[in-house]
Amino acid sequence: MQIARSFPRVHGGRYALLLVERRILLMVLDLLAVNGALWIWLHLRPEIVVRLPHWFLLVSVLYLFAAFVFDAYEPRGSVRFPSTVLSVAKAGLTAAALFLLIPYLPPPLPTARSLLFAFPLLALAALVGGRGLYALIFTRPVFQRRTLIIGAGWAGRTIAEALSSYGDGSYEIVGFVDDDPAKHGARMAWKGGETRPVLGDRHRLPELIAAHRIDTLVLAITHEVDGQLLQMLADCLELGVEILPMPVLYEQLTGQVPVEHVGDNNWYVAMPLSHPLTRTINRAIKRGMDLILASLGMLVLAVLFPFIALAIYLDSPGPIFYTQERVGKGGRVFRIYKFRSMVPEAEKERAVWAQENDPRVTRVGRILRRTHLDEFPQFWNILKGEMSAVGPRPERPEFVEELAREIPFYRVRHAVKPGMAGWALVKYGYASSKEDAMIRLQYDLYYIKHWSPWLDLVILCKTVVDTLTFRGRA
Repeated sequence: MQIARSFPRVHGGRYALLLVERRILLMVLDLLAVNGALWIWLHLRPEIVVRLPHWFLLVSVLYLFAAFVFDAYEPRGSVRFPSTVLSVAKAGLTAAALFLLIPYLPPPLPTARSLLFAFPLLALAALVGGRGLYALIFTRPVFQRRTLIIGAGWAGRTIAEALSSYGDGSYEIVGFVDDDPAKHGARMAWKGGETRPVLGDRHRLPELIAAHRIDTLVLAITHEVDGQLLQMLADCLELGVEILPMPVLYEQLTGQVPVEHVGDNNWYVAMPLSHPLTRTINRAIKRGMDLILASLGMLVLAVLFPFIALAIYLDSPGPIFYTQERVGKGGRVFRIYKFRSMVPEAEKERAVWAQENDPRVTRVGRILRRTHLDEFPQFWNILKGEMSAVGPRPERPEFVEELAREIPFYRVRHAVKPGMAGWALVKYGYASSKEDAMIRLQYDLYYIKHWSPWLDLVILCKTVVDTLTFRGRA
């Protein structure tokens, strides 16, 4: 291709890192920190001989799991030092506490209190030091991906905002490319006050890539990619640049599928045609996890039920349980069970969205909702196979009909069983409006596309943390 030969690719000594490379680098630094802290702690105890590598393997597994639960590898927080320190501090202290409390597998606990607390403190210091080193070095321009956005419309500004808010130093936006002559030379602005210029049209792409040392092109157009643009993108690939559709990059950055910006040429991004739970083995694994968790949950519920029932009745005489129709997998309607948290007959005329600090919520109901205890009767729905422990929260039929008419791809969330806990719930919270429903759908679609037992475990642990810290809805 003549164009590619005319503009040779020059990196100029730069070491632009991909998002996945940054995440791996952070994991390596963190694991070096916690394992280094453990090594020093063991050598502070001369009676312990370092002969069992499983100690280091155990602390590594515990830390990585805690790190995902506390969002230590979210792109948004990896170089914002206060945010990253808080995340790794929670993960490090949690992993250290679990490591010391597990019987038989870790080294025996020391008798001296100073040595007992030495390991958590050493791990915390090493983790904070590693994140400080990362923030100091890997935010420099030499490690950033110089980025050009193709399309200066709504989708282009949306991905620019996502790169600024969530990219955390990974991407440096150089400017936009757009075929509209009226936009050439103008500066595009997005939320946050940042602006970048429109540098030209598609025909200038090879020239701009060479002149600005571009590493990444983001394709932020929702219309069909014509043959000429496709050939131009092929030429750009030959120059060595990375080309990402806007929805794919947005998903990597935010954990959401941008349904509003999915056009005719990339509809498949929002439509998980062959998602993991279409496979029999995955459905069997998920059902097995559901049965185990629901059985344990029913045992806990049996212990708590007399106390919860008495508190509900004394605070607001009336039914203990509350049932309501919800839409499940395949659009089938079922009855969901909950402890009543509102006054009797809270909805006399029509269905309404529950609001933050809803006046219909009773005093005991507020506590139940804060701790998610009002949801515990849904373990019965899980045993019956109507729900899963993790999945999109089920919505009421009245709302589903309205939302499906107004929000694209809304019914796709019914491709899997609804859940007690969910990706949208731990990342965003409960929906109280159509706007909230749109954002929750974006998280739900991400969950359906990326389901794994690991993701379910992370979501469940996040839900437990929310329960213990009273971060449920009011």
